[in-house]
Amino acid sequence: MKTIIKLILIYTLIIYPGFFFHPEKAYCMTIREEEELAHEFMKAVLKNYELIDDPVLLKYVSDIGDKILAAAPSQPFVYQFHIVKNENYNAFAGPGGHIFIHSGLFEAMEKEGELAGILAHEISHVVCRHLSDRFERSKKIQIATLAGMAAGILLGAKGGAEAASRALTIGSAAAGHSLSLAYSREDEMQADQIGLDYLKKAGYTGEGLVTVLKKIRDKRWFGSAEIPAYLTTHPAVEERIGYMGSWIEKSLEHSGNRASYSADNFNKAHTRLIVMYGNDENILRLFGQDVTNNPDDPIAHYRYGLILSKSGNRADAVNHFKKALAKKAFDPDILKELGKTYFQDGRYREAEKTLEGAISLAPDDPEASFFLGRVKAETGKLTEAEQIFKTITERHSYYTPALYFLGETSGKTGNFADAHYYLGLYYTVKEDIKNARFHLGKALLETSNESRKIIIEEMLKDIKKKEKAEKEKEPETTSQPRRPQIVKN
Repeated sequence: MKTIIKLILIYTLIIYPGFFFHPEKAYCMTIREEEELAHEFMKAVLKNYELIDDPVLLKYVSDIGDKILAAAPSQPFVYQFHIVKNENYNAFAGPGGHIFIHSGLFEAMEKEGELAGILAHEISHVVCRHLSDRFERSKKIQIATLAGMAAGILLGAKGGAEAASRALTIGSAAAGHSLSLAYSREDEMQADQIGLDYLKKAGYTGEGLVTVLKKIRDKRWFGSAEIPAYLTTHPAVEERIGYMGSWIEKSLEHSGNRASYSADNFNKAHTRLIVMYGNDENILRLFGQDVTNNPDDPIAHYRYGLILSKSGNRADAVNHFKKALAKKAFDPDILKELGKTYFQDGRYREAEKTLEGAISLAPDDPEASFFLGRVKAETGKLTEAEQIFKTITERHSYYTPALYFLGETSGKTGNFADAHYYLGLYYTVKEDIKNARFHLGKALLETSNESRKIIIEEMLKDIKKKEKAEKEKEPETTSQPRRPQIVKN
């Protein structure tokens, strides 16, 4: 009888996915309250944890998240995706549409579907306002304390960050309050089902979510002290793997379709994560062995070239990038990395030619343009460099390093209005209030652009409010920092 009921349930979920699970529900915590909490939450995270500030990696993760969000209803939050530099297998949704994944979990993934699966599940928790429910029950806790407690619990810190996690959560004991952020089984089933629906609409089968949950589950054998933090806030993993596996199998039989997307972008982002933020010695050994085992594989040479370049062995890195290009002559990413290595080695003429070749193949790659701009600046072509950096800031606002070099280059050309303005924008993004206030104040005096003056004045008002709030140790009147705006001359 139980088997029959289970089959009926699975069939109903496949044919009518919204029958049991729908996010429409009444909530007490308002959107504004959650945004205010989100702002305090991010302050606690940035103070106590290291986030990976890599515009290329963050853009890739955000693009996958945006594909999932395109399948969801209109949202009241602007979602932001973050990578926490931590070896733990963890991912979670914070308040106000902030989605986090730990670098350790990302590194353990083998395909894009796994990343899409975990993001879809966490996005679904936000859509359903599950976390908001738990925060609503703890409204008596002062908001900054609540945000700090939540950061400590959700990040599930390990190693060196463990003390930070304890420090963030200990305030609740003194206040006589507790905060539980573990989802119920019903919450998890709802997020799973809605997430699977979003994945299907975005072109994924959902198999990746099951695969990554199995990897998180398999971490348990290390012992209770090493149980992944994900399992403490996302219960019933075994049960969920079972029913999702059945759902996916039946769904594939019903539709006859499987996901079709390129693995190339995931592989390159995954390699970048490992090379840039992993252990150099281990990676050199691993990728070196890969080249030995697969001497005709261009990607093996590309990966080895990346870690060689990072470790300072640029001559050998160049040789391996050239071996990769012998097999994949028109790969813009390999050309870009070769050009970057030439630049870092001071070989500017070769860097310029190589980066121009990469841009001709991938004109929308901001990183290739960024390093071409740096080559131009280093060789005295300041006007060309300034224009390249300005174009990047206008087309790719997420690529914040271009703001700094645009400001620096503008200063070298004597354009102090732009120099202080763009440096002010850069430090605003970096939450460096002191430097942001200094440069924006200088920009206000230097600029003759009336539209820009208005923007600068508003930004300085926001900074003043922040400084006052910090001084008084009270929540700020604005829930989210104003996004810097670029004004074309």
